[in-house]
Amino acid sequence: MQEKLVLAYSGGLDISVAIPWLKEKGYAVTAVVLDVGQHGKDLYFIKAKALQVGAETSILLDAKEEFATDYVAPVIQGNLLYESEYPLVSALSRPLIIKKLVKIAHKIGATTIAHGSTGHGNDQVRFEAAIHAFDPNLKIEAPIRDFQWSREEEIAYADAHHVPIPVGEESPYSIDENIWGRAIEAGILENPWHEATEEAYELTAAIADTPDTADFVTISFEAGLPVALDGEAMSLTTIIEKVKCVSWHARNWPC
Repeated sequence: MQEKLVLAYSGGLDISVAIPWLKEKGYAVTAVVLDVGQHGKDLYFIKAKALQVGAETSILLDAKEEFATDYVAPVIQGNLLYESEYPLVSALSRPLIIKKLVKIAHKIGATTIAHGSTGHGNDQVRFEAAIHAFDPNLKIEAPIRDFQWSREEEIAYADAHHVPIPVGEESPYSIDENIWGRAIEAGILENPWHEATEEAYELTAAIADTPDTADFVTISFEAGLPVALDGEAMSLTTIIEKVKCVSWHARNWPC
């Protein structure tokens, strides 16, 4: 009988080739797509893609409200910055993602949780520390860290296992996004003397491309949290999304 495994699934090539790789190790894979406010991603398509590349089950969870209320709100109230200067974005979502994966693992009787972190950076530590904290008896698989393929080897494996390969040139950047922000790394940014090119940005527009007349919004606070926008009461999630719309309008993007 196959062991059941729960995989944090984002839809990219790396994590997609991880599914047949995990199947070859003997796991029945349940892919979990968590909506924490990523912009511009068709999460229903990603959910379906997991099944296409070999997952036994695929689950899409909307966790935006919980993320905003339980994770973003304390950061706003405390004006929290990592080492007093770096905004907390990606790190905020990791405990919630693992909380949901562990809950699903318990529900379906899975023995293992898998994540898509590489062998460098803090994400592998965040994921695995959270897994051990929620349930130290769960095993951990980190396929992208473990198979250590070159890009050519990964593409060949994808082709052999009928995993769709993105058409065209991929972004040189590694980008992680949630409702609270967007983290950009890799590519030319590995050298701190290089600035990010304009294509890396989505939440802001270049000064040259913005209107000459400023837009103003009024945010009302109670007990350190936003409660209304331009006098209209609304949830924290809605306020964050509507404030983002101000910058998206500069790019003629729908909210």
